[in-house]
Amino acid sequence: MKYKLLEGILPLIEQFEADNLNGNYANDAEGFKRWVVNEQSNMLVDPHWEGKENGRSPESVISTLIVHMNRFAKSYSKAAIWGSHFSTQEEFIYLITLKSFGQMTKMELIKRNIHEKPVGMAIINRLLKQGWVSQEESELDKRSKVIYITETGLLALEQQMGRIRHATRIVSGDLTNEEKMILINLLTKLSDFHQVIYDKNIAAEQLLDKVKI
Repeated sequence: MKYKLLEGILPLIEQFEADNLNGNYANDAEGFKRWVVNEQSNMLVDPHWEGKENGRSPESVISTLIVHMNRFAKSYSKAAIWGSHFSTQEEFIYLITLKSFGQMTKMELIKRNIHEKPVGMAIINRLLKQGWVSQEESELDKRSKVIYITETGLLALEQQMGRIRHATRIVSGDLTNEEKMILINLLTKLSDFHQVIYDKNIAAEQLLDKVKI
């Protein structure tokens, strides 16, 4: 007996059970079939948006929604650090970056977080003042310094991680796990596109003329 079909269906059943924790579907074959149909419909639907009938483009909607999501996320991040020693969400994002990827030069850290140099340096200086990061000469280039998260920084981060994780869960809203995976794929594709442009360090006055699409 061949089990190729069964091997393909089992991950779908697992996904169905994960998405159906709230009991929206009957926990049986009929419920599973309804879930599959609805998931396919959600993938193919042509959405409506405000101003569509007046010619508002999908690109305009995408740009606006990304801006709005950034503002929503910032409001939750602000709540996550309320009452702590963190001044801004960028401070714990920098610490998380160093914890995840290890020591790096200041400019590597700044570029990884898509900041202008003056903004990034101000964040790093605040972290140094708090004792959450430290710096030392680079073994590869004695002219530059690398920074790394300290034990004090790890402790400050850990003390706040519960609220930070809570904030990130709120940002994801009521998306199903399947929808989260789809969104991650789309945002990664979009981020990769813009990262190539960002890495070219094109001056603002030339940016729109240099980028063709």
